[in-house]
Amino acid sequence: QMHIVESGGGLVQPGGSLRLSCAASGRIFSLYAMGWYRQAPGKQRELVASITSTGSTNYADSVKGRFTISRDNAKNTVYLQMNSMKPEDTAVYYCNLKVPNPNYWGQGTQVTVSS
Repeated sequence: QMHIVESGGGLVQPGGSLRLSCAASGRIFSLYAMGWYRQAPGKQRELVASITSTGSTNYADSVKGRFTISRDNAKNTVYLQMNSMKPEDTAVYYCNLKVPNPNYWGQGTQVTVSS
């Protein structure tokens, strides 16, 4: 079992930056590929970035070049650095395994990009 808590969301102006954190506990975190997901109002949840246990990363085309995913296995934490943000990045952001486990969804953290 894994317990996940996301934090770091907020209101940011277009072009601004935010850094999200995902603290995980309960399993051997370092062994698992992790992902950041987001769900905008009226849309399906989508995977925006993922990172393997060894640090290889992958990004959705919509965030490539603007978002950076990283992890600190000593702290059981995954980060999402979001730069050059756009209004279309507005969503609730969640963290889960790259192959998501339905039991691990947390409350998420709201990100709003607006002037």
